[in-house]
Amino acid sequence: MPDEGDGFSEFVQANSRSLLRVAWLMTGDPDSADDLVQASLAHTWVRWGRLRSTDAAAVYVRRVMVTTLVGWRRRRWNAEFASDQLPEPAADSDAVDALLVRDVVLAAVRSLPPHQRAVIALRYLDDLSEARTAEVLGCSVGAVKSQASRAIRALRAVPGLDAALPGRSG
Repeated sequence: MPDEGDGFSEFVQANSRSLLRVAWLMTGDPDSADDLVQASLAHTWVRWGRLRSTDAAAVYVRRVMVTTLVGWRRRRWNAEFASDQLPEPAADSDAVDALLVRDVVLAAVRSLPPHQRAVIALRYLDDLSEARTAEVLGCSVGAVKSQASRAIRALRAVPGLDAALPGRSG
């Protein structure tokens, strides 16, 4: 188990925001993203002493996130999520447009299979290289390329997605 001064707290502070962003894209829900990051960090904490470096830890946590999410998808029903508050109404049309675009993009990304969603999250949101994404997912660079290509092709085929993006017209 980690002790004070072992670097785990510093790792969490330095990487939480990035991990949460990736988890949010993978799950499509902020509450599930929080749960995914917490579960992954708890799993990592137990094994912290075995990790060689901070880079190895970053790869390990993202890999745990993917495998944890796939496990959750096999076990849990995810048609709804709990919320203790209703969303505030948007104040202006720009905010409404931004939310609509976000919802369209999020729905499109949610429609992808879990591994394609993970590749999109790691490659394009977390800005990892193909090699680093392959390392995190435990697959070849070619598999990352093909999964990304399939995901992008599927996203391009979503009706209305192109028209919903700013500066684009369908």
